[in-house]
Amino acid sequence: MLWLVLLPFRLLIGLAFGLLALPFLILASPLVLLLLPLALLVWVPLLLVKLGVRIVGALLLLPLLIAGAGIAVLLAGAVAALAVPLIAVAIVCGVLWVLTLPFRVSPV
Repeated sequence: MLWLVLLPFRLLIGLAFGLLALPFLILASPLVLLLLPLALLVWVPLLLVKLGVRIVGALLLLPLLIAGAGIAVLLAGAVAALAVPLIAVAIVCGVLWVLTLPFRVSPV
């Protein structure tokens, strides 16, 4: 909870240091414009590698997810097959309980 109490101070300090760093950013902008193509030259292939890893991971996990969904459907069907007769028994018990209510003696 302390981080929530200190959050306004963190925001204020971050804003103050951001404003202090703004002139240095303006001075460094020509250098950034010169280095931007080099950064993109490194960044785009890494993004493609990241995309490839995600696609391969998804293709490897897809059969497991399909198998898990099939097992879940079979399990739900088995539970439903066992629960349907129990619902009839529960209804009969409820009707018998309601029919015997007038014959019970109150302890009061």
